[in-house]
Amino acid sequence: MLRKLLIALTLGLMSSWTMAFAQLEIVVDRADLKPTPIAIPDFEAIGVDLATAAEISSIVKADLESTGLFTVTDESAFIQKDLNIEVAPRFADWKIIKTDALVVGSVEQITRDGNPLLRGSVRMWDVYGEELMRFEDSSGRQVSGRRFTTTPEDLRRIAHKISDAIYTRLTGESGYFDTRIVYIAENGPKNERVKRLAIMDADGANVKYLTSGKFTVLTPRFSPEAQQITYMSYEGGMPRVYLYDLRRARQEVLGNFRSMTFAPRFSRDGQSVLLTQATNGNSDIYVMDLQTRENRRLTDHPAIDTSPSMSPDGRQVVFNSDRGGSPQLYIMNTDGSPRTCPSGGRDVACRITFGSGRYSTPVWSPRGDLIAFTKQTRGKFHIGVIGIDGSGERLLTESYLDEGPDWSPNGRVITFFRERAPGASPNLWSVDLTGRNLRRLRTPTDASDPAWSPLLE
Repeated sequence: MLRKLLIALTLGLMSSWTMAFAQLEIVVDRADLKPTPIAIPDFEAIGVDLATAAEISSIVKADLESTGLFTVTDESAFIQKDLNIEVAPRFADWKIIKTDALVVGSVEQITRDGNPLLRGSVRMWDVYGEELMRFEDSSGRQVSGRRFTTTPEDLRRIAHKISDAIYTRLTGESGYFDTRIVYIAENGPKNERVKRLAIMDADGANVKYLTSGKFTVLTPRFSPEAQQITYMSYEGGMPRVYLYDLRRARQEVLGNFRSMTFAPRFSRDGQSVLLTQATNGNSDIYVMDLQTRENRRLTDHPAIDTSPSMSPDGRQVVFNSDRGGSPQLYIMNTDGSPRTCPSGGRDVACRITFGSGRYSTPVWSPRGDLIAFTKQTRGKFHIGVIGIDGSGERLLTESYLDEGPDWSPNGRVITFFRERAPGASPNLWSVDLTGRNLRRLRTPTDASDPAWSPLLE
């Protein structure tokens, strides 16, 4: 039996920001933001192989650079080579090469209760303010920070947690690196497409296939605890909503509807699932309690109502409907009570989009302030965002086909899938709220319908 290697990581960052004299500040909302130079030398290896320490630091570099907020200073530019996590760096050397922040780390092998451990430590410095950014307790005393333990195959998670901590301390926003993305992996000719449920780390590593591809699956969505996925499957010959339990690697059909069910999404508390049921050509939105398996009808209209998404407080639902003549976005109270509409008057469901074009696939931001959507207009598809009162619509992308947005857990980045031309293969992409950091997410096969998990525990 192989012995498990545990890894204990101490982050010497901070739980209370201390930047009284520091000049370093990153404003993530600015579209004209100039990326902040940050230096991340390979972590010092103490009693471990260099590759292990280098792997952790390289993942941290890739995570931070992927945000578009940072540029990682090339090691060939370094003047100071003799870095030590216990000693303040020579700030003048880092100012010369125009680096604003410096991350110094080490990975050390130790033994605890007879088990080999790796202990990693990280300190971060504001080069120009010459202030150590550190964890402090309530009395202002420096403390050891947080520790993480894991098996060797989870080394990447340790690096992602470091990245999250650095990102949070420099931007004031929570991170999103220690997360996963579930999506539909596609392969084969267009007329015989195989579509499987797949899951990967947010940076594209550790891809796993959850279904065989025998039956087509679509629109996967994470539960708030990231331990369950709801999705649509054609198993049995008719579209049905399913649940997949990641812990037990088991799926089950949700409910016993006699008609098609599709477009599922968890409620914000994870206790129920919103879905669409189509009966005799008419689609309405339902919510099913996962404990009792009882369902409640939310909309009752002869139009097509679909793609529901619940607000973070659970009090409102945004959905797509053609009740106004073309697909548009509407908001209703979860309890079905009337609400005051932005356009005036009161109604059970208030329309919030009035621009030209067709709107679909709305998703409420985890922050509660915005709704992401797909928009089709003038022969192009866009991913956009809009305020919950219908104000401030912004289109972030444009392509032959951009569709299926979903939010990062901090509400700053949106993932979606794109087809660049007729007949082109779909791929996963991401874009931030400024619309400037557009990036492709690499997958082993074609990919569509991405959904982002919450931060992992």
